[in-house]
Amino acid sequence: MQLLSDPFSLGIIASLLAGTATGLGAIPLFFKKDFSRRSLDVMLGFAAGVMLAASAFSLLVPSFDHLNTPEWLASAPAWAVGGAGVVTVVGAGFLLGGFFVHIADKYLPHEHFAKGHEGPSSRLARVWLLVIAITIHNFPEGLAVGVSFGVSDITTGFSVALAIALQNIPEGLAVAAPLVREGYSRKYAGLLALATGLVEPIGGLLGVSVVTFAIGLLPYGLAFAAGAMVFVVGDEMVPESHSGGNARLATWGLMIGFFIMMTLDNVFTFLFGG
Repeated sequence: MQLLSDPFSLGIIASLLAGTATGLGAIPLFFKKDFSRRSLDVMLGFAAGVMLAASAFSLLVPSFDHLNTPEWLASAPAWAVGGAGVVTVVGAGFLLGGFFVHIADKYLPHEHFAKGHEGPSSRLARVWLLVIAITIHNFPEGLAVGVSFGVSDITTGFSVALAIALQNIPEGLAVAAPLVREGYSRKYAGLLALATGLVEPIGGLLGVSVVTFAIGLLPYGLAFAAGAMVFVVGDEMVPESHSGGNARLATWGLMIGFFIMMTLDNVFTFLFGG
């Protein structure tokens, strides 16, 4: 089908499917009323490890590789070629991605389960402030999926989409379970977990649009998405998973998540990358 061979359409569909995985993560709540803080911290650590591996192997490595393509070398200015390009293109994109999340985190009112309120004061109900916090987190993930489908080898796109979906499942449970603990119904908590993932197709649409219609921005976009995700991991996911007294277990969760995603990324490349 033409739809399945078009990177633009694939980027949007993949980001939508990856986003809905947050809803899948809430399903266990319908069979078990509560999960221990230890379990949630390990799951959050796992999700952080998957995101780190995806940022490194599925976003930064293709960004580096693009700097050596004939198309890039033929049209790029001298300061964006070779070692200079690593700094001015990949490095700049990476830091801008982190800065983007920093600004959103600073100027949008939101609340975390462990860290509490951040950003400007707001009259919104706490549950919606929690949703905004997760939305800030999820938008870069959708952006990463969309941008990755701009790479000529769509294996990269599928690898990133798989990574985001994989980490969204435990993350969805980590979002919904505390809401149930605070008195919200399991159905309501599950729907909110699903809703927070549905911002990802918006990021996916933006990402795939930018790199499809301005292919010269591809290495910047890949690095930008990686920087945004690494910032989220370091600023939110790791501190959150360590705040409940389960730091060592959460770290092992991160290690296992990183290992699994690193392995899957290479298996994808071997099987479908030619």
